[in-house]
Amino acid sequence: MEEVLEFIKKSRMYFLATVEGDQPRVRPFGSINIYNGKLYIQTGKVKDVSKQIAANPKVELCAMSGMDWVRIKATLVEDEDIEAQKSMLDAFPQLLDRYQAGDGNCQVFYLTDATATFFNLGAVPPVPPRVIAF
Repeated sequence: MEEVLEFIKKSRMYFLATVEGDQPRVRPFGSINIYNGKLYIQTGKVKDVSKQIAANPKVELCAMSGMDWVRIKATLVEDEDIEAQKSMLDAFPQLLDRYQAGDGNCQVFYLTDATATFFNLGAVPPVPPRVIAF
């Protein structure tokens, strides 16, 4: 899990895919953090992505750095603990102009049943993907 976090931090951004009805939805995210041994992401309850996760918590995340990339499939679980929200906001203080822990909008989720698959597009000879489950 720490390796996944470090890769995404190096990438500086990841893309989160959800489903809305039968339509996939993908958007860039930046906030990701480990708290109490779990990997968390953050959004706002007023956003469509929050509603999509509530309807179907199965998601995929994807990030790329150079010729390396990772795809993570997981199920998200909302954590209403104020301390989990504070931890995310401490890690990403740039969010404080939009969110406060316990404001009723700040929402954090942790990943469960997660599988991260690492790929390298430029390896010669090609190397098989590497998989980490957490």
